Amino acid sequence: MRHARSALLILLVTLVLAVAGCGGDDEEPTAAETTAAETTGAATTEAATTGVDDGAALQGTVGPGFDISLAGAEGLTAGSYTLVVDDKASAHNFHLTGPGGVDVKTDVGAEGEETFELELVAGEYRFLCDPHESSMNGSFTVE
Repeated sequence: MRHARSALLILLVTLVLAVAGCGGDDEEPTAAETTAAETTGAATTEAATTGVDDGAALQGTVGPGFDISLAGAEGLTAGSYTLVVDDKASAHNFHLTGPGGVDVKTDVGAEGEETFELELVAGEYRFLCDPHESSMNGSFTVE
């Protein structure tokens, strides 16, 4: 009888541990997890593209090759934005100009991340690499 109780206890403990370990990825995220995911992902992109959130982020990238891009600039409305530029090449820079006196740029020769606070008004904006302006450029419109 004592052996049966020990076996039953071991089986019960094993079952409890197995069930506890299975919760993982199948569970619905908590409100805090959902908020964190939204803050770092889709919600940031949505806010950046609609202009609803002051300080919404735009992501500029230049290099390592002859590439330049700006993510989050589709469908922008006038408002406050944060531009985060990832400059991946010392031969390039990221230069943004436009209405309302917007004229910000990273340094040619420097690499790394740089952040700019912007107030965008309605109009056409242009981003480019100063040393390679004819081949490395783009534009977007703010409504």
